[in-house]
Amino acid sequence: MTRLACLAALLLWGAGAEAACRQALALGLDVSGSVDALEYRLQLDGLAGALEDPEVMGALLAMPEAPVSVAVFEWSGPGSQRLVAPWRRIEGPVDVADLAALLRGTQRGQLGQSTAIGAAKRFGAALLSEQGGCWRRVLDLSGDGKSNTGPRPQDSRPGGITINGLVIGASGDANGIGALASYYRAYVIAGPDAFVETALGFEAFEAAMVRKLKRELQVLAVSSR
Repeated sequence: MTRLACLAALLLWGAGAEAACRQALALGLDVSGSVDALEYRLQLDGLAGALEDPEVMGALLAMPEAPVSVAVFEWSGPGSQRLVAPWRRIEGPVDVADLAALLRGTQRGQLGQSTAIGAAKRFGAALLSEQGGCWRRVLDLSGDGKSNTGPRPQDSRPGGITINGLVIGASGDANGIGALASYYRAYVIAGPDAFVETALGFEAFEAAMVRKLKRELQVLAVSSR
């Protein structure tokens, strides 16, 4: 068994009868003015479909003795964030199905038109602070543009969490998405093993989310013995 696997086994042993939390994952979706009604649905429904992907579900449920906790929120301007799905432990397929159904049934609210990534980072960090007992805490921000209001994203570097990004470019604009991905790498993502995933158009959002979730949810194989 590797050193990391041994550590995971010790954490499981130390948790006793109460189930441990392997990872807290907060997913923030951009609903600023640049996102139209169709793109909004492609994000919400795309996230639902990604969670139901067989490989993603397998990763979510890989360690039933240490479930993943998931929350979903929307963000736009400095004071415009909405919690869509409060924290829930993913302990079986029913939990995934319930979360996916909630996302598909969510209708767009009245949030701001601007793009405040720094404020979204702070909101997500505060949300993750509610899950202090989890082994790992990850904030996942999806967006289709640079921050244009509120605190600068590079000035928000909360400790103790990893911030990953999923950038959405215009279909067929490889140069544009490359520049936005570079911006996210420089100013948005932070923490251990942070990375940026890309979607070339909102139509590609679900496939990109599947790739990102599979990478974020990689777990150690811990011997049941």
